Amino acid sequence: MINKFLESLYTKVFINIIVENLQTLVYVEVCSGENVVENLHKKFDTTTINSKMYEFVRVYLKESPFCYISVLDKSPLQGAIPTCTASEMNSYCDITSSKYLCFSKEWSFYTSEYDLEAIKHDYRSIGVDFIFSPFVIMAEFFKDKINSTLSMFVLIEDNYIAFSVFDNSELLYAEYLDMEHHKDDEDLLMDSQLEEEELLLDIEGIDLEEVDLEDDIGSLDDFANIEDLDNSEDIDEFSEEQEVEESAHQDVDIGTDGFNEDYQRFSLIQSSLSNFYKNPIYKSQFIESVYVADGVGVSSDLKGYLEEEMFLSVYVRKIDLGVSVCDMAKAELNEI
Repeated sequence: MINKFLESLYTKVFINIIVENLQTLVYVEVCSGENVVENLHKKFDTTTINSKMYEFVRVYLKESPFCYISVLDKSPLQGAIPTCTASEMNSYCDITSSKYLCFSKEWSFYTSEYDLEAIKHDYRSIGVDFIFSPFVIMAEFFKDKINSTLSMFVLIEDNYIAFSVFDNSELLYAEYLDMEHHKDDEDLLMDSQLEEEELLLDIEGIDLEEVDLEDDIGSLDDFANIEDLDNSEDIDEFSEEQEVEESAHQDVDIGTDGFNEDYQRFSLIQSSLSNFYKNPIYKSQFIESVYVADGVGVSSDLKGYLEEEMFLSVYVRKIDLGVSVCDMAKAELNEI
């Protein structure tokens, strides 16, 4: 009661930290009662906390004794599972080194204990009050749809994707997808393919300097009538394959680093949905729609891939991750 009275005399300051691939976004909201009197976003060229970020945060720490710092969990070893019963959790994944919480007594989200301690250590100079799971952010953001439909729900972060399938508020499947790890796997696959091709060339290669063209010129007689090639079934098959390859290159924008980011996201989503369908431990159902919470500003390509390649109905909503984390902090305080 005393704390509530004191809170009414001071402004509340919410500092929300979102770590991106190469930067950190800090969203600050200053509230007087229920009213927001100040809010701003600021980015820093660091993925931990540097002197500039510390000085920025310290200004707001001094502004009120009721200052709350929240961080969005970026641990690659996190996820969600469709049970709140501890004895059933190991059927879905190994959580012996994880901490977990139950969401609405229906499903659980978990994360690495080591990574939680690492977050606290990284921000020890300013302190951390809340660490929020992206799965909880997504569940709150799509609450109206999760409670009433069977659909896939996706939260797009800078370098991660929180993937889930819900059926009328029941979690059926979830996976936290690491784009950087996926990119490394693709690079390894490409390197392996190149090595195989080089090996094949070594085995089948011919030293042209050792070839006697006069001795071998007779072999060209088989190709004397060039018109016969136009009627060859082999050439027809080759043409069809070439058209498919050219079409694929037209549809997918390939840069110096391989597939573009939206195609990487599509590939990860497609693979996760396939896992959901194939793994007998999950209650697989046919998915016709996907709701995307876009936290990074994806292009229309992602929507196109999902619609054209997976025949899904796609609905994209913009999400401000800083604001969403701030809203979660406010909700937590109201429950205390």
